[in-house]
Amino acid sequence: MSETTRKPVLFSGIQPSGQIQLGNYIGAIRNFTLLRHDYDCLFSIVDLHALTTRQDPAGLRRKTLELAALYIASGLDPEENIIYCQSHVPQHAELAWILNCFTYMGELSRMTQFKDKSARHKDNINAGLFTYPVLMAADILLYQTSLVPVGADQKQHLEITRDVAIRFNALYGDVFTVPEPYIPKATAKIMSLTEPARKMSKSDQEDSYIALTDTPDTVRRKFRRAVTDSDAEIRFDPENKPGVSNLLVILSVLGGERMDALCTRLSGQGYGVLKEETAQAVNAALAPIQERYQKLMADKGYLTAVLKNNAERAQMMALRTLRKVYKKIGLYQLP
Repeated sequence: MSETTRKPVLFSGIQPSGQIQLGNYIGAIRNFTLLRHDYDCLFSIVDLHALTTRQDPAGLRRKTLELAALYIASGLDPEENIIYCQSHVPQHAELAWILNCFTYMGELSRMTQFKDKSARHKDNINAGLFTYPVLMAADILLYQTSLVPVGADQKQHLEITRDVAIRFNALYGDVFTVPEPYIPKATAKIMSLTEPARKMSKSDQEDSYIALTDTPDTVRRKFRRAVTDSDAEIRFDPENKPGVSNLLVILSVLGGERMDALCTRLSGQGYGVLKEETAQAVNAALAPIQERYQKLMADKGYLTAVLKNNAERAQMMALRTLRKVYKKIGLYQLP
């Protein structure tokens, strides 16, 4: 990114925990490759966010490198974009503290994700989990972000980011860009293979999601076991046929076939054919990613150099915003 660029900024962050799954790829990473020419893009490995649940230290370090490799293997050029670790840019945590002082307890207590995670991790309801949306707001606002690709279930976090930015700007002038969401209409949600009423998630049981590193045989096995329904009719009807509709979305997006044409072609052929074609489309999409990923993981030195260089680039952008914030709120700055 040059100092004189006028392209708007796109920011996205993914935690280095669990497996990166097909929903992440279709709903996020795949779209990043389509948006990168129109925006200055930052793709953050949000390792600080991952700490709200207990992590194995060695596993967290390994998954951080794996996620960096998957970003690059999926088509994101680390010279054209900025791919970096959140913890390597301390301004994220610094701005989060400032924004904590402009965020209300009532706003945070209404966050659906806090309620959900508190219910699932009753032995570890920590303050970081409660203030998670403030750190997310800092991630976004730090870079004067215009666009944030989010899943439909993450809109609430972006809304609180917008509220905090507007509140701060009302007090101190136009300090932050107020970000807008980017939600692809057809691919906002890829659902679980075993519980198609729920979004595909890497934290669920293994058969419910497709990991980007799954072997072709594993992909076929998971799709063969995917939940459909009993009437055997192939049509796109997310409300009444969520399992079948989920498979159709995946096949349509990765195969490049219009939904109406796809349903017409598969009419009367049975769910076995739909599942096999979907598995083939997924394996075809993952093959070049996995080949590149293996090469990258064999070159840890290259990945480390990319993360170091990109963190320095991100920090230059972050410092401009943070210095402006400090000046506006009255913190004495050293020359």
